[in-house]
Amino acid sequence: ALHGNLEQRDRQLVMAMFRNGSYRILVATDVAARGIDIDHLDLVINYDFPMNAEVYIHRIGRTGRAGREGVAVTLVKQNEDLKLFEIEKSRDKRLSRPNLGFKNQHGLSSYYRESSMKTLWISGGRKDKLRPGDILGALTREGAGLKSSEIGKIDVFDNMSLVAIASKEAGRAFEELRVGKIKGRKFQVRLI
Repeated sequence: ALHGNLEQRDRQLVMAMFRNGSYRILVATDVAARGIDIDHLDLVINYDFPMNAEVYIHRIGRTGRAGREGVAVTLVKQNEDLKLFEIEKSRDKRLSRPNLGFKNQHGLSSYYRESSMKTLWISGGRKDKLRPGDILGALTREGAGLKSSEIGKIDVFDNMSLVAIASKEAGRAFEELRVGKIKGRKFQVRLI
């Protein structure tokens, strides 16, 4: 979840985990969603109908950027027909109204319940002179047994670092960093 009551540190954590694939779904309030910059979103769902066409365009613009394809779904109540008409008029295009009779309508498939990546939190960051390469080196050094292909995005912040690890290897990566060192130093590590 991403909302206005989050501290900056918590907002960074949520966004880093979403970008690196540890979170498959991000739910954001309208205000908190402004300024989100994510390279590729497959789907945006508006679960409350936007107040005007400008807000609608801003919201759905999160998907299908830079020539990529994406889907924007807006849930509309019966009494919101006028707002829907306003948006269609501003875009000079009628929005599709598909039948929602899909097989998994009342629950998410396992693909969306289980992420392919897990995130390791490390208690050191830029202020500790850590760089992504240092963390990658600690995880892939001889004896660690991890391949670089099993390690995803590494985010280094001022006082913490986040590492995306393939889910099946997350336990091994956690143990390697828990007992091992990065740049000759011990850091606290958590699997989040």
